[in-house]
Amino acid sequence: MSRLGKLPVSIPNGVNIDIKDNVINVKGQLGSLKKNILPGLNVKIVDNKIVIENVEKNKISNMYHGTMTALIKNMLMGVTTGFKKELVLEAREYKAQLEGKNLKLLLGFSHPVNIKVPDGVKFEVPEEKRVIITGIDKEVVGQIAATIKKLRRWEPYISKGIKYKGEKVRKKERKTGV
Repeated sequence: MSRLGKLPVSIPNGVNIDIKDNVINVKGQLGSLKKNILPGLNVKIVDNKIVIENVEKNKISNMYHGTMTALIKNMLMGVTTGFKKELVLEAREYKAQLEGKNLKLLLGFSHPVNIKVPDGVKFEVPEEKRVIITGIDKEVVGQIAATIKKLRRWEPYISKGIKYKGEKVRKKERKTGV
């Protein structure tokens, strides 16, 4: 049984929560999110705290217990403060620019890569080598960042590619003819 799943989740000020038909709706100052409650769990509000109970005591519902707690915490954090991922483009020819709300990346291909903005996500390009992805849904923000990063993976021998800001990457030494 999950240790974190047993702990109640406190509801921040300014957040409204509705639980109907195994769906939890969270509304805050930045927007609203909706998630299905995982099977075998019961979610209820007691004394301005969210309590997740494990109704079925089997292996699968035990696994879902901590997961549902983490999902609800991420929803509460998303509608109050939001999530942000920052990518750094490391190469002389790599550039990023905004075209309207969409992102245009020049990554050394014969064509530019255009990425459309999904709902609830915003792109910022403060410099041509940095891309900031913000949104209220942690899963969507992380998936968009991972998709962009996957376009040009980090090459450890020449120190070139796309990486997260603050990510430590290792430079490997090339073979040398002795």
